[in-house]
Amino acid sequence: MTDTILNERAAAPREGVLVRMSQTMVAFSERWFPDAYIFVLLATVAVALASIAHGGSPVAVSTAFGEGFWSIIPFTMQMALVAIGGYIVALSPPVAALMRRAAAMPSTGRGAVVFVGVVSILLSLVNWGVSLIFSGLLVREIARRKDIRLDYRAAGAAGYLGLGFGFTLGISSSAAQLQANPASIPPSLMPITGVISFYETILTWQNLLVIVVGTALSAAICYYTTPSDAAAKTAADLGVDLTDVKAEQKPTRPGDYLEFSPLLTILIVVLAAGWFYETFKSGNPLITMSGLNTYNFVFLLVGALLHWRPRSFLVSFSQAMPSVAGVLLQFPFYGGIAYMLTRVKAGSVSLSDTIAHWFVGLASDASVFSFIVGIYSAILGFFIPSAGGKWIIEAPYIMKAANEIGAHLGWTVMVYNIAETLPNFINPFWMLPLLGVLKLKSKDLIGYTSMQFFIHFPVVMLLAVALMHTFTYRAPVMP
Repeated sequence: MTDTILNERAAAPREGVLVRMSQTMVAFSERWFPDAYIFVLLATVAVALASIAHGGSPVAVSTAFGEGFWSIIPFTMQMALVAIGGYIVALSPPVAALMRRAAAMPSTGRGAVVFVGVVSILLSLVNWGVSLIFSGLLVREIARRKDIRLDYRAAGAAGYLGLGFGFTLGISSSAAQLQANPASIPPSLMPITGVISFYETILTWQNLLVIVVGTALSAAICYYTTPSDAAAKTAADLGVDLTDVKAEQKPTRPGDYLEFSPLLTILIVVLAAGWFYETFKSGNPLITMSGLNTYNFVFLLVGALLHWRPRSFLVSFSQAMPSVAGVLLQFPFYGGIAYMLTRVKAGSVSLSDTIAHWFVGLASDASVFSFIVGIYSAILGFFIPSAGGKWIIEAPYIMKAANEIGAHLGWTVMVYNIAETLPNFINPFWMLPLLGVLKLKSKDLIGYTSMQFFIHFPVVMLLAVALMHTFTYRAPVMP
């Protein structure tokens, strides 16, 4: 018996150094890391104590927290609907049919992993919810094929690439969306940043270069870290059941007729057609979609049309709701933190002002400032995995420092976007919906996604810092 075990261990492929390191980190995180909500509470308490230590009175700090708690509710709802709209589209029957066709394209298991990774990144540029769910379903569909041997873990990790690198560089970027919308920018932030259009953030050629380089890098990492067919662990090897159990949807009473008829869907789409035409008849459609309300309305409208029948739409909406629980719970705390940072003052200086001066003191020029912002945002992103909510916290002092040192405001937003998502590769917070689709645990994927993090971070951060030299500073533009 002992000889058999020793032989099996000797025959098993030995994982690489980075994979073994990441597994050690995963084991530590699973044992010691609390839910992300606990980090939000810790951040709230820390900022409150820092504001008092900075010279603010406890009453002023408490008042600022209470007043700021509901200050970003419109943005909170908008970001929740970004996720819901993406899920609805990804779960629609036509998209499911498209996914089945896409699953037949790769000819090898290793090629399939690369294919899933590239698809995940490209979809995330439009909507991270679509990317996450479509990629998970795509992996399951490819895993059903009998003609290739797919490493289910590597493919699942590839399906997460859009959340580690990609979604904050496209039109679903919460920071870029917020800065492009006067109605979404908190009153405390508007005087510091003004309105920053997509032409200065995601639609710059510099951002396109980062996307191209990062996508190519991701694909290469996928290719060289995917096990050979002999060492691959398929879904069957991992004990994952790939059978989809679908509840049959049929009307059971006369009152159900309209739920299973496309009549009302057609009427609503016809009703919205005039709005759609007036909204998009002139100008760049991507700029038009920079309005979060417009963005969300389009996705909900497209989702309703793709589902065709109201019952299918309602079911997908319900399935999407768990994914936004963290947004609805945590974002109000970010609003309270932002107010404590900017509204509580010692004399005429807020804690945000002091932190901004600290950034300026460390940075000798815009490039050094960009590097510091990137490192800081990545570290904070590991503990607060929320691009939009965390931007509310960081923006007041980061953008104030950018103004003082002469760093381009739009590219400062993009440096934040590039760095902030990378910790998602090693923090499984946003991985949870994907894990539900794949029926895996975070430890199954993080061995691969950690390697993406270790290689991505130095490459894309150096590129982001170098590109700051191609911009010139401009003062905030008020609406």
